[in-house]
Amino acid sequence: MNTVSILVDVQNVYYTTRQAYGSHFDYKKFWEKATHCRKVANATAYAIDRGDKQQRRFQEILKSIGFNIKLKPYIQRADGSAKGDWDVGIALDAMEYAEHSDTVVLVSGDGDFDLLVNRIRVRHQASVEVYGVRQLTADSLVTAASVFVPIESDLLIARG
Repeated sequence: MNTVSILVDVQNVYYTTRQAYGSHFDYKKFWEKATHCRKVANATAYAIDRGDKQQRRFQEILKSIGFNIKLKPYIQRADGSAKGDWDVGIALDAMEYAEHSDTVVLVSGDGDFDLLVNRIRVRHQASVEVYGVRQLTADSLVTAASVFVPIESDLLIARG
C-alpha cells in the first residue's frame, strides 16, 4: 500500500480559498481524497496560534480528522505588521517525512516550496502532489510537482 505524508500550510490555504472563492477549504473532503487507498505515515497542519476560542475549535476538528497540529505564536510587530510563517518548519518536516513515504502531499501555493518539491522528488524518489488554488499558486510550484491538484468547488465548504 502506498504511504503518504501530508503537510498543510493552513494560513496559505485559508487566505487563498477566501480570496479566490470567498469560501473555506474542506479539510474532511481533502483528507478523503488525499488518503484514499493509502496508508498515512504523517499528517501535519501548520498554523499560527492567536489563542482564540474559535481557532481552538478549528484545531480540534483538524485533530479529529487525523492531523497533528503544529502551532507558532502570532507576532505583531511594532510597525503594525505581523509575522507568522511556517516555511522552514514545513521544509524540514517534508524532507524527514519523505524518507518514509511514497508520496508527499503539500497543500500550499507558495512558490518558495518549488526547490523543496524538486529536492524531494530527486533525493527521495517520492511523488509530490501539490494542492493549491490555481490562480494563486506559483507557476514554479505547479511545474515542480509530480501532480498538481487544483483546489476547486469539490474541496470547498459549500456556502449555505
